[in-house]
Amino acid sequence: MNDTQGAVYLQTNDAERNEVVAYTRGDDGSLSYLGAYATGGRGTGELHLPSQSSVVVSGDGKWLFVANPGSDEISLFAIDNHGPRLSDTTSSQGSRPTSIAVHGQLVYVLNNGSADIQGFEIADGKLRSLAGSKRPLSEESADGAQISFSPDGKTLVVTERGTNSISAYAVDDRGYADGPATIPAAGQTPYGFGFTNGGALVVTEAFGGDIGKAAASSYSLAAPGKLEPVSGSVADTRSEVCWAAVTKDGRYVFVTNFGDCTISSYRIGEDGDIELAQAVAGSTRLGKAGIRDEAISSNGRFLYALDADAQKVHGWRVDSDGKLDEIGAFDGVPVTVAGLAAS
Repeated sequence: MNDTQGAVYLQTNDAERNEVVAYTRGDDGSLSYLGAYATGGRGTGELHLPSQSSVVVSGDGKWLFVANPGSDEISLFAIDNHGPRLSDTTSSQGSRPTSIAVHGQLVYVLNNGSADIQGFEIADGKLRSLAGSKRPLSEESADGAQISFSPDGKTLVVTERGTNSISAYAVDDRGYADGPATIPAAGQTPYGFGFTNGGALVVTEAFGGDIGKAAASSYSLAAPGKLEPVSGSVADTRSEVCWAAVTKDGRYVFVTNFGDCTISSYRIGEDGDIELAQAVAGSTRLGKAGIRDEAISSNGRFLYALDADAQKVHGWRVDSDGKLDEIGAFDGVPVTVAGLAAS
């Protein structure tokens, strides 16, 4: 896709033949189905794959990455004006990969099943494993949810649902991670998260899916690989919050609440503190369950989210004051869908 058009990508998570589903994005944010493209790997076939960032677009928009948790592989697609083109599929060097982080040519995958992270480099259109880069999570029972780089690429962060903690790794100039340094999360079941460009980290807290207990907290980076708490748990009054997307200006973060198909918004202060802006900034089917993964377009103008149970992608225009204006809902979503990325 060219830079002005943009796109949205999902993965089918099909247990026999995983595929990427691609949509082109119009100037008004509307989506048009483009096609489905085999990853060369397999999904798990689960209706609700518990992950964030299982589908990721590189910062320059040239590469698309997909985790194949059913075959323990990750796939690399080159993106051009005709859509995604499979360039490589390789072992994740662990079991059940569910989240991918990218910074420049450096890639790390979170292997949920084997409770570790593994590094790769993009070289000549292939994913080359970094020998000796595997690092454990804090415990075998960590149940890692998401992995991501800090904006400067010097820190990797992993949320751990099983230990109610957050692990951080300092990344050296060769791309190798040192750690983890693990701190307790402010609330229970830390899940998805997003960074501001200034390095503030906002983490969702699902509280085991308890009704009305959804919350978020924030942290700062004191040094590479070292997180410090800023805001403790700030409730959004909804249920089963899981995914997070920070606006391009770093002033707001949107979180999706699976339990009642709502999107809540938080304001982010200059020092990384957060406060609830709107308990319901948007919704797909208010009171029903199903809203999941979300992403903001590369131009910062649009937010997209999956309503997995309704098998639709929903879109909103993001206003400068953090309000959401609904664009519409778009079909073509398979029943086992997982992951969402936007360019």
